[in-house]
Amino acid sequence: MSEQMLRIDGIELCAESFGNPNDPAILLIMGATASMIWWEDEFCQRLAERGRYVIRYDNRDVGRSTTYEPGCPEYTLEDMADDTVRVLDGYGISQAHFVGMSLGGLLTMLAAVRHPQKVLTATLVMTSAFAPGLPPMEEKVEAFFAATANVDLKNEQAAVDQTVEKWKILKGSKHPCDEERIRRLAIQEVRRASRLSSMFNHGLLTGGESDIARVHEIEAPALVIHGTEDPILPYEHGVALANQIPGAVLLTLEGTGHELHRDDWERMIDAIINHTARAQ
Repeated sequence: MSEQMLRIDGIELCAESFGNPNDPAILLIMGATASMIWWEDEFCQRLAERGRYVIRYDNRDVGRSTTYEPGCPEYTLEDMADDTVRVLDGYGISQAHFVGMSLGGLLTMLAAVRHPQKVLTATLVMTSAFAPGLPPMEEKVEAFFAATANVDLKNEQAAVDQTVEKWKILKGSKHPCDEERIRRLAIQEVRRASRLSSMFNHGLLTGGESDIARVHEIEAPALVIHGTEDPILPYEHGVALANQIPGAVLLTLEGTGHELHRDDWERMIDAIINHTARAQ
């Protein structure tokens, strides 16, 4: 693996690759307020060992990519969707299989609408196109974020503790919480962030409405992966999304929350490999 800074169109995007550049490329796009490290090294390596060239990157305002003043994001969701193409251009790659988690799944859908020639397949993990009538996030999630809004993120221990508690809130009932693993990743997240407090800019982003209304036009083969106990985007969101995109396939993870639990990795990796292989 090798991390690098891509300087394109006046911004910097930190990216890292795994595997053989001659293999078909997979672009991993993480969700809101989370940097690329939550696509864990082993997850990326296992995809690479199955014959894929894997690229993960930090979205704007997280990790080592360009950050903006907290409360003042100078970009839109469309800009973030276009960043996916910037990353591919930085690697000299014309097309890739997109895999997006949560906000990353939304960005994958926007990219598939805006840049259909770039998206070979779309894998949409714990995400939504927000069709009318779908259930909202659970109250426990709203209560958690309200209670932690004033955490001093300059205090490393407090910032790490908040991250650990967040993932505990988002987990499902099927898998045990590996707190040691989450804490290790949380420490890495805090220490490598250029400006940790900027991550909350993701909650202020606008745009993308006209593009997300066109998800039914997505031609890239789509795989939807969703947990039945997702407390942010309840399972009904995944079912609706699979129905909105023509030909989409739904992989249900029973008892899984809004998480990438390693106990689900084997099923997920097998599904992604098979999905991307069919489109080659």
